[in-house]
Amino acid sequence: MPVVVTGSIATDHLMTFPGRFTEQFVEGQMENVSLSFLVDDLVQHRGGAGANMAYGLGLLGLSPVLVGSVGNDFADYDAWLTRHGVDTRSVRWSELKHTARFVCTTDEANNQIASFYSGAMAEASQIELAPVADRIGAPDIVVVGPNDPTAMVRHTQECRDRGYAFAADPSQQLAWAGGEMIRDLVAGAELLFTNEYESALLLQKTGWTADEVLAQVGTWVTTRAAEGVLVRRAGDEPLTVIAVPETKPVEPTGGGDALRAGFIAGRMWGLGLERSTQLGSAVATAAVEVIGTQEYDLPRESFMTRFAEAFGAEAADEVAAHLPG
Repeated sequence: MPVVVTGSIATDHLMTFPGRFTEQFVEGQMENVSLSFLVDDLVQHRGGAGANMAYGLGLLGLSPVLVGSVGNDFADYDAWLTRHGVDTRSVRWSELKHTARFVCTTDEANNQIASFYSGAMAEASQIELAPVADRIGAPDIVVVGPNDPTAMVRHTQECRDRGYAFAADPSQQLAWAGGEMIRDLVAGAELLFTNEYESALLLQKTGWTADEVLAQVGTWVTTRAAEGVLVRRAGDEPLTVIAVPETKPVEPTGGGDALRAGFIAGRMWGLGLERSTQLGSAVATAAVEVIGTQEYDLPRESFMTRFAEAFGAEAADEVAAHLPG
């Protein structure tokens, strides 16, 4: 059965600042910050965490089902996702609001300052997963990605009630969510995705230790940028997978979503944790070496050549057996 991906669907407005944000801060004046950055460029791309993950899964041949809420400006975006293997028939179209907007500026050290306008995403809480399952059959896994908070809680609870395996990816919503809500989003997840900062924030807000988190979830995947990926399971030794060597990041936005797509694809193919994490790392590399979260492609020959160079021929052979031609 397909993977169901719930989460934000947005348009990204990405800018690059040719300096470091930290050099603009004035000591002793942090409570009165008023800054303007002259950026080098502005590009507009399709984005949103849910759509980004679905795009990556589509490239890998999994025909994911995207679930989210959009505005009546979504037609071109809809066609794009459909062409790239994403089932968009369970996307809800708002009659009143525009598709969400993400505005992000990245400095030369890959630090980011961003704002997000929810728009139609605020109506995602009106979506129920049962009609999706009636159409496609019970999903193998439901990704509960960053989205309208009420929608995230609803989707998580519905997964528990209906017995759907789910992946918890609270991501940037951890910044404002309270400990009780975070515990509710995480408890019982087959997979939990965080980056290093989000990992620390989750522990701080829930009051859980790392071992207590692992008692709540099946597998905890933590991305660590150039340091690679840390994968933990209760009772097992932690697994560390390197980042692909000689990665040349151009725009980090969307790298985490691409990694999630690769990891989930590997698990759906029946690959082990190490291979799935390696696949996630390789897909993330492709994503961050271009500007835009859905501008990368995965040409089989060049992708597998680089994969083999990073992780070895045996690992490449295992992945190649599943990668679309």
